[in-house]
Amino acid sequence: MNKTNPKVDAFLSRTKKWQEEFEKLRSIILDCGLIEELKWGVPCYTFQKQNIVLIHGFKEYCAILFVKGALLKDSKHILIQQTENVQAARQVRFTNVHEIVKLKTVLKAYVKEAIEVEKSGVKVNFKKTTEFKTPQEFQNELEKNSALKAAFQALTPGRQRAYLLYFSAPKQSKTRESRIEKHMPQILKGKGLNDA
Repeated sequence: MNKTNPKVDAFLSRTKKWQEEFEKLRSIILDCGLIEELKWGVPCYTFQKQNIVLIHGFKEYCAILFVKGALLKDSKHILIQQTENVQAARQVRFTNVHEIVKLKTVLKAYVKEAIEVEKSGVKVNFKKTTEFKTPQEFQNELEKNSALKAAFQALTPGRQRAYLLYFSAPKQSKTRESRIEKHMPQILKGKGLNDA
């Protein structure tokens, strides 16, 4: 097994749920020659300082997440797009260690393919911010408030996308309006959705 990272050792020792599954995924990934790090509070595996795959757990399942999973061939049809708005990453989900053991060879092949994708320099074609739907309620506000429109256009594309996705999410117009109203001061200050 390749060199383990003490930060990931500490993370695993504190993990209550999915510990056995995380350990198994870790050993499979380290067998592929990646560097182990702790990023975003979870084990992350890199090749030449580029993120390839990470391990994370949720209530119902744990998963291995391929950062550029959208570019993998997925010959076994095991990759899952978390939500329709996730553009590059893809998951393989597990609910027990036996599922991981069964897929060990396949997972190694996918990790090696992910490394080759990184080596090739291929990039994921991300949708442009203009391709995201602007909810009508927000469009109305932008049209009647030029300061809001200018402030929104001055935000980075990532911040614009975050707002558009957040404003579009509710099914009811009333909820969308309330979200927009609540966040207009933040947009006017040039801040993103999650900026303090």
